[in-house]
Amino acid sequence: MNPNQCSFCGRKKSEVQILISGQNGFICENCIEQAHAIVKDSVNKTSDSASMAESLEELKKPREIKAFLDEYVIGQDQAKKQLSIAVYNHYKRLLHAQDENREVEIEKSNIIMIGETGTGKTLLAKTIAKQLNVPFCIVDATILTEAGYVGEDVESILSRLLMVADYDVEKAERGIVFIDEIDKIARKSDNPSITRDVSGEGVQQGLLKLLEGSIVNVPPQGGRKHPDQKYIQVNTQNILFIAGGAFDGMKEIIERRLNKQAIGFSSDKINKTDEEDYILSQINAIDLKSFGLIPELLGRFPIITYLDKLTKETLVRIMKEPKNSIINQFTELFKMDNVVLEFTDNAIEEIVEDTMNKGLGARGLRGTTEKVLEDYMFDIENNSKIRIESIL
Repeated sequence: MNPNQCSFCGRKKSEVQILISGQNGFICENCIEQAHAIVKDSVNKTSDSASMAESLEELKKPREIKAFLDEYVIGQDQAKKQLSIAVYNHYKRLLHAQDENREVEIEKSNIIMIGETGTGKTLLAKTIAKQLNVPFCIVDATILTEAGYVGEDVESILSRLLMVADYDVEKAERGIVFIDEIDKIARKSDNPSITRDVSGEGVQQGLLKLLEGSIVNVPPQGGRKHPDQKYIQVNTQNILFIAGGAFDGMKEIIERRLNKQAIGFSSDKINKTDEEDYILSQINAIDLKSFGLIPELLGRFPIITYLDKLTKETLVRIMKEPKNSIINQFTELFKMDNVVLEFTDNAIEEIVEDTMNKGLGARGLRGTTEKVLEDYMFDIENNSKIRIESIL
């Protein structure tokens, strides 16, 4: 063991910046960097090979995927069922595509989720991402505009997916993209206007090539494309697209189609929650076309699912039951200061009622709870046990 040279590369002490001693030798900074690169590359290859199931037996079945979603998302059984099937079939398509002797090519079934704000569309997408072994990203459709206008090109959607996949194109090409706020790119009017609808129909048409499956030039950093930029080519054939949107005003469109719209002060006016849910559950591609989505886009979303409106009972369950429920989150937050936090059933019901009155859905529960606990959090050092019995 020579203390004046690296035991790995043989460089002398004068040729390197640092020599680190070990039990039976010395190592220089150059060899450390090389070793780190080898380890990192090896780990990445191992994780990549683990990311794709090698056989059908290794795949999680739809029932297993839904069981996982049930731990985090309350209600919305139909949406969870359809989402689980879509993800399972996506994996099967990827396995099938690897078969060189295949005679039939299975096309993907993109899915569109419709539901009021706060019903759990984005939460479903985020939750399913937790257990997926393929790259997954959530993008907002509201930032997209036609080419040549301020905003982002539709190709920037794939830039996010590439970032998540660490710019591994092959990995990104079997990913899943959740496009949020898809209703915000609806065609604003059937009448031609002197002002261009740069974030509406033009964006829908731009999405077509992504959804269908084609080779797309993607700007690595996202944003707007320009001539001098280097592009990454991505084949979207095996990328599954899930879209979600609130589609405010959809109920009236469906009523018109079903010819169920009440007139005047009729006692049969449809305003009951159960009837409202029934009407919204009848949604189909015709209604989405009336809302402003172009037929070409709808044809690329064969699966349409509706998320139920959240009832008081469901919101109470959302407060208490999921693994990361709001009650559990705040209990954990107070526990860090050695403070025991308790909520009575009456307090939880009052928080739910207050949130429902504001019309914010499940997303609003946190804000209401924050407001209730505001003073207790401010005087956290003066409490050891807090019991919330009422918010009035």
